[in-house]
Amino acid sequence: MFLVFLLLFSSSVASPGQSSGATDVQVVAAYLYNFGKFVTFPANRGASSDSFQICIFGKDPFGDVLDATVQGESINGRKITARRIPNMQQAQACSILFISTSEENRLPAILAAAQQWRILTVSEIKHFSERGGIIELLRQQDRIRFEVNLTAAQDSHLLLSSELLKVATRVLRKEAKGS
Repeated sequence: MFLVFLLLFSSSVASPGQSSGATDVQVVAAYLYNFGKFVTFPANRGASSDSFQICIFGKDPFGDVLDATVQGESINGRKITARRIPNMQQAQACSILFISTSEENRLPAILAAAQQWRILTVSEIKHFSERGGIIELLRQQDRIRFEVNLTAAQDSHLLLSSELLKVATRVLRKEAKGS
């Protein structure tokens, strides 16, 4: 299922003046929606049980695209809602937190709070996964791809599906001690 999604949405992005199947913003919105299907969240994480919230923190790059992508959709019986949050305190109810590049200077504090609240973090900030974020979106060969920091996911008590890890361009793991 996820592989079909990748084939549909990670197509090459056309240069200006050419038609394209999907814009970068549409691809990222689709990724955010689909990531939620391949993550098991702790039962006791305290999020609202009736909705699955995908939140945007910082400058919103999506406009109405994310709202349109998740409209009428659900994950594990929970209706998906897209929210823009003005401060990290409001992130506690989020299942997925997209951190805008506008928030790069506050990244350590944001990631610490998100880990405590067991939130899946996603961003296009350069080296996001190496800096403790869980999923970094990046452009490779005119396509939007992603890499995963499995250690950060485990530290947040999130279980990522092996299907998700298979299609990541890179998976960062904790080095074994003594090696």
